[in-house]
Amino acid sequence: MSRYTAPLADLRFALYDVLEVDKTYQRLPGCEAATRDVVDAVLEEAAKFAEQVLAPLNQSGDVEGCTYDAATHSVRTPTGFKEAFAQYVDGGWIGLTAKEAFGGQGLPEGIGAALKEMIDSANLSWGNYPMLSHGASSALEHHGEDWQREVFLKPLVSGQWTGTMCLTEPHCGTDLGLLKTRAEPAGDGSYRISGTKIFITAGEHDFVDNILHLVLARLPDAPAGVKGISLFLVPKFKVGRDGAVGARNALACGSIEHKMGIHGSVTCVMNFDGAEGWLVGQPNKGLAAMFTMMNTARLAVGLQGLGLIERAWQNALAYARDRLQMRALSGAKFPDKPADPLIVHPDIRRMLLTQKAFAEGGRLLAQYAYLHEDIAKHSADAAERERAEALVSFLTPIVKGLLTEAAIECTYHAQQVFGGHGYIAEHGMEQFARDARITTLYEGTTQIQANDLLGRKVMQLQGVGLKHFLAEIGAFCTQHAGNAAMAEFIIPLGAAATEWGELTQDIGRRAAANPEEIGAAAYDYLFHAGYVALAWFWARSVAAADASAHPAAFKEAKRHTARFFFARLLPRARMHAAAIRAGADSLMAMPDAQFG
Repeated sequence: MSRYTAPLADLRFALYDVLEVDKTYQRLPGCEAATRDVVDAVLEEAAKFAEQVLAPLNQSGDVEGCTYDAATHSVRTPTGFKEAFAQYVDGGWIGLTAKEAFGGQGLPEGIGAALKEMIDSANLSWGNYPMLSHGASSALEHHGEDWQREVFLKPLVSGQWTGTMCLTEPHCGTDLGLLKTRAEPAGDGSYRISGTKIFITAGEHDFVDNILHLVLARLPDAPAGVKGISLFLVPKFKVGRDGAVGARNALACGSIEHKMGIHGSVTCVMNFDGAEGWLVGQPNKGLAAMFTMMNTARLAVGLQGLGLIERAWQNALAYARDRLQMRALSGAKFPDKPADPLIVHPDIRRMLLTQKAFAEGGRLLAQYAYLHEDIAKHSADAAERERAEALVSFLTPIVKGLLTEAAIECTYHAQQVFGGHGYIAEHGMEQFARDARITTLYEGTTQIQANDLLGRKVMQLQGVGLKHFLAEIGAFCTQHAGNAAMAEFIIPLGAAATEWGELTQDIGRRAAANPEEIGAAAYDYLFHAGYVALAWFWARSVAAADASAHPAAFKEAKRHTARFFFARLLPRARMHAAAIRAGADSLMAMPDAQFG
């Protein structure tokens, strides 16, 4: 049985010492209630819920999975999941960051992100259910009409109902311009939705009575492609404009998927057969609302990767300290024992330090993005809001792409530390490895994140977010230029940031002659960006630790881990830079027929 302890000490270090979120929240209108005392209390209680309620259900939920009843088109979730959701709702967690006007507590998104990381470490499958409701809430808040917020958003925030995103169709994945689901006006302001959606997380379950499906569909006169997409809210049970709940709607779960991992999270085929729905936003403008949901979900899936990294690291470290295997190459470290523990061996330390570096650095990357989401929502300064929005948009594919791919690497390392026991279900490492795989796929594969980062956020939008981010790195390097204790980090960080800018300009020049250069460089560009971003956060960690009142051992651990990152992981950026400079020819020159 794997263990989990919420990393409260490092969460507080990230939030208070490095990012100083408490200072930012106190100057943001609407965030003043997020004092350090309040945030600490939230973190403590969230840790108890994650450790005591969710973590014990993780392995049993994986074994039991979800059960589909074809006769009733209903789904039963694993034992204990429904009761855990009731506790979650009773504790007020589901509305933690929602506006008070809709029944929420109005705390900043960064505090919600800390809660979500703990949930995902404790029980990733269970965490998918409230995650989709959060995305649906965001879409309604930003794009719904006043009556829709009153009738639909409040029950979502209270946990009375849950929500989904219904985008993908059997013939249509990422290319939403191909979707065929139809929406016919009913003459009374509602619409009749018909079509089939697949891969719908939480499309049917036993937590609540009503589920609100946000469905992409086409109106009869819609133009072709993505410009003809509209968004509709289609409830499981019909809901009128007055909030009255009526009969069962003409929709049903046709089946559930049998998956490699996240067995406790139900993934549905949803059939809509003239179901009553309501238009959200403007006709043929559903893409904007979809991206509100999608970007919320992409950051959230990045947190899933982080949660798995943390959980795998904790268990690998505990096992490496307990398991006796051979003697250290430099001589016995524990001569009174028949062998030394695994942690004395260099390669075990390589894997443990890789996990630690990704967990603690990745936490800062994610929390930095969420902090700027709060600034974008709440700042009274229009220029500051615009800058924060650009940073969040730019960082979203990095958070999602880097942390989920790192989760695959780190859960693999955990299996390797456990050796043969890493392959055995009772220890839990193989479940983490299986669960991590989906995080790189749903809400956009890693390739989609890479194309979004380079093709859209950098090239199409002229790198606004990148310029802001590099400016912050440059200012940090200038600030610490005369600090001898920081030189070992500042010099390579400055060089890596300079290379990042040069690579971007070089790709732009080559793409002017050959557009394939963007697609050829995108994957490696994402990782180059990610490693340089983590280098900045590790340098910031050392500076913040040195300036803090933390014990010497804490400060030394941060410096040791930063040294490992700069010596062993940051050089990966140079590998990705070399691949980028290799250009598109090695990928595109071979004719299709010669692939085999």
